[in-house]
Amino acid sequence: MLVVLRDAWTTVVPDREDRHGPLPPVMLALTVVTGLVDAFSYLVLGHVFVANMTGNVVFSGFAIAGAAGFSLAASLAALAAFAVGALLGGRIAHRTRAHRGQLLHMALVLESVLVLAAYAIAQSTGSPYDGDARYALIALLGLGMGVQNAASRALAVPDLTTTVLTLTITGIASDSRAAGGKGGKVGRRTLSALAMFIGGLAGAVAVLHGNPALPLLLASLLLLGATAATHVLARSDASWTDPL
Repeated sequence: MLVVLRDAWTTVVPDREDRHGPLPPVMLALTVVTGLVDAFSYLVLGHVFVANMTGNVVFSGFAIAGAAGFSLAASLAALAAFAVGALLGGRIAHRTRAHRGQLLHMALVLESVLVLAAYAIAQSTGSPYDGDARYALIALLGLGMGVQNAASRALAVPDLTTTVLTLTITGIASDSRAAGGKGGKVGRRTLSALAMFIGGLAGAVAVLHGNPALPLLLASLLLLGATAATHVLARSDASWTDPL
């Protein structure tokens, strides 16, 4: 248990000599953003994810089969927006590959603008979001999450992908002592899953008991805080900023 707690602590408060420097807590914050944004998209925009593309692929199959409540057009729109966002994030990653802090900062600036624009639309049009407003929200949020995912992929901070938990949860079980492994990184992996859970929970509570647009406001505030933090990180010359 002490090992797990120590692993979790060093993720939240990294050692200065850690290869990934201050990136892990920022990635945890972005994981919370994912939970908030997907709570909004699934609960408010109707059975569509803007961060979890595995879900949209499956939902597309459901829609083609005629399952009620699923929209092929919405799922495809989310997939397309995410892919374009990943393309933009990839361009940022390749242009700033020499400095990981600058990479993350530039990606967060773009993502913040996209999510803030989505919040402005959600707040001004009001729920239920139909027609153009619905697809505008899917497009903006899908773009933002695609940028985030491309940036996290380029940064490659272990077990902190920010949008996907399948391999993280697999690692908790398959690397455990019960499976014959060393049980490493359980604290960090658990924190990653917990961050996504907290984001989803907060987003659902906001939608069901507050303002439907509130999850996007919370996500925007987190992104602005992370963007401000990475503005400082972008000027660092520490060893963690070097490409992997």
